[in-house]
Amino acid sequence: MPTATRAFAEKLGGSPHSKTSLRLWLRLLSCSMIIERRIRARLEEQFETTLPRFDVMAALEREPDGLTMSQLSAALLVSNGNVTGIVNRLIEELLVVRTSESDDRRIATVRLTRKGRESFQKMARGHEAWVDEMFAGLTEAQMEQLMKLLASVRHSVDADRD
Repeated sequence: MPTATRAFAEKLGGSPHSKTSLRLWLRLLSCSMIIERRIRARLEEQFETTLPRFDVMAALEREPDGLTMSQLSAALLVSNGNVTGIVNRLIEELLVVRTSESDDRRIATVRLTRKGRESFQKMARGHEAWVDEMFAGLTEAQMEQLMKLLASVRHSVDADRD
């Protein structure tokens, strides 16, 4: 059956496991939202920071030589505008430094400062402990199994369906 015909038929009658697929997607979404909400709250309570700031600092921690603003945006899957505001505030707090090293002044590299690296490392330790705590009800074997299953989900989601 051609792809367009199959897609139309699935819209009309649903695939054999459409209800299960929908319930699975909703379960994944709800788990992700609960975890994210808890992490956001704890970052605010314990470090007076936001998840986007944490994410920027995490990306910079992984790249000690720094990232251009475009690389940082791509790594975080957000627009340059979103990253610029966060980076500017981190610069004001002396957690990040921005330098232009090429002839093109529009290309700037952003790096964590020593203070920024120390601040991030404290947050990262807290973040890791929170995640450990949230998954404490699962055994190591269950987590391994879930990671394998989620890798299969990711493969299925990423599969070219044309």
